[in-house]
Amino acid sequence: MFSFAYQFRGLKSTISDWWPILVGLLILYIPTFSGLINELWATEEQAHGPIILFLSLWLIYRRWPEMIKSSERASISVFGWIIFFVGLSLYILGRSQQILTFELGSFILLLGAILLIKCGGNALKIMWFPFFFLLFMIPLPVPLVSLLTAPMKMAVSIVAEQILFWANYPISRSGVILQIGQYQLLVADACAGLQTLLTLEALGLFYLNLVHHTSVFRNVALAILIIPISFTANVIRVIVLTLITYHYGDAAGQGFLHGFAGMVLFISALVLILSVDTVLQYFVKRHSVSVSQPIASNK
Repeated sequence: MFSFAYQFRGLKSTISDWWPILVGLLILYIPTFSGLINELWATEEQAHGPIILFLSLWLIYRRWPEMIKSSERASISVFGWIIFFVGLSLYILGRSQQILTFELGSFILLLGAILLIKCGGNALKIMWFPFFFLLFMIPLPVPLVSLLTAPMKMAVSIVAEQILFWANYPISRSGVILQIGQYQLLVADACAGLQTLLTLEALGLFYLNLVHHTSVFRNVALAILIIPISFTANVIRVIVLTLITYHYGDAAGQGFLHGFAGMVLFISALVLILSVDTVLQYFVKRHSVSVSQPIASNK
C-alpha cells in the first residue's frame, strides 16, 4: 500500500514537471495512433500493435521512479538534442509522405532524446528495454515480409499436414492449401507469417524481462528457444482451425479464425514458454547442486 501511494505521488510530481512534453507528444502522435487503431491495427496481422504499445508504456511507468532517482545527479546529455532533431525530421518526413516506419520510429527516437536531455544517459540505460520493445510495434516492409513469410507458411503447412495424417485424418496438401475431407483451408499470413513470429518473440522477451532470471544460460536459452516455440504455436493454431472446420463445418472454422484463433496462438505460446522455462529451471538447479557438492565435500 505504501509503495502504491509512493508511486502515485511520484506520478503526480511527474505530470506537473513533464506536462508540456506530454501535451506536445499527444499533439504529434494522437493522429498517428488514431489512424493505426482504425486501419492497420484493425487487421489480424498487426493486432499486436496496441498490445506492444500498452506493455511498453506500462514498463516505462514501472521503471519511472528508479529512473528519476538515478538521474538526480546525472549529467545532461547534449547528444540528446541531435537525436531529438533526427527524430523530429523523421516524423515530418514520415507524416508528410505517409511512411509509417519513419513516423513510428520517430516516436521511439523522440522519447529517448527527451530522456537524454532531461535526465541524462542513466535514464536511457534503465529504460532501454521498453524502447527496444517498442520496435516490435513498427510494421516491417511488405517485400521483406512476403519474402520470409512464404517459406514459413510452407513449413507450418507441411508439419500440420503430417501430424493430422499420422492421426488418421483424410488430409492432403497442395502448397499452403490443406484439403481435409470436403474442405479446403488456405494457411494465410496471419496464421504463419513473419509478423506472427515477431509478435510471439516479443511476448517471450517481455516474459524474460518480467521474470528477470539471474542465470545467463536460462535467459539466453529461452530467448533462442522462443523461435521454435513460436513455430510450434503456429502449427497448433493451424491444426485446431483445421479440426474445427472438419468436425463443425466451414462456417464454424471461419468464425473461429476471426474470433479465437489469435487467443489459441498466444495461449499455446505462453504455455510452451512457461513449460520450457520450467525445464530450464530444473537443469539450472541441477547444475548448481552438482557444482556446490564438490565444493562442500572439499571442505
